[in-house]
Amino acid sequence: MRFALGVEYDGSGFSGWQRLHRPGEPDRRGEPTVQAAVEDALSFVAGTRIDVTCAGRTDAGVHAACQVVHFDTDAVREPRGWVLGTTSRLPEAICTLWCVPVADDFSARFSARARRYRYRILNRAVRPALQRQVLSWERRPLDAGAMHRAAQALVGEHDFSAFRTVHCQAPHARRDLQQIQVSRSGEVVEVEVQANAFLHHMVRNIVGSLLPIGRGEQPEDWLAGLLAGRDRTVAGPTAPPDGLVFVGPRYPPQCGLPAEVTM
Repeated sequence: MRFALGVEYDGSGFSGWQRLHRPGEPDRRGEPTVQAAVEDALSFVAGTRIDVTCAGRTDAGVHAACQVVHFDTDAVREPRGWVLGTTSRLPEAICTLWCVPVADDFSARFSARARRYRYRILNRAVRPALQRQVLSWERRPLDAGAMHRAAQALVGEHDFSAFRTVHCQAPHARRDLQQIQVSRSGEVVEVEVQANAFLHHMVRNIVGSLLPIGRGEQPEDWLAGLLAGRDRTVAGPTAPPDGLVFVGPRYPPQCGLPAEVTM
């Protein structure tokens, strides 16, 4: 039987989502991953080895409000049992939110029609003490309105080569960025992005290129020029991982998943 599972995690103490060792083997590099922790917990509850497929991998230090995974098992457990049992075996930085039986052809990765990220920046003279693991920090004043206007040049299907890391393994850089919003609430500037899929470091590289615009160091049309030029070397630096949260994927209603991940 196939299940979909919603997973929330604080990525601060992990080297990313992806497991760094083969299933069932110890991690010789000594770097904990979210995937390994989730699979080990599920395997304990099932009484046999469980492997999961996720909607979208996250990098070291990146968090998730609702990562979605799917797994197959012959173990007979109620959805509530999967949620509570798995969470009881997970470190405090990870929990499972819900579990739903799904069709055999459901894929956490390929059935998703969109993915959403949120990047939050504390914009004040002093670094954060509270919530520092989920906030980036910029001491210089940012013009969120200018950043938002500049970001609209990215909406649509484009080649995002200017915003992909050299380590990106995607076969091509074309992505459909469906919406991007930059807003301010008090001292926090928030960037929300939705696309059909993302390249490696794409959101952090976009934010890193929006910051010079927000600081007034570059004009608003600079971002459009970067997109058209497709040259990563002239774009802004990669923003820190701290402020980035994978809000979650979005699926068609017929998948039968909770509202937070349904289109």
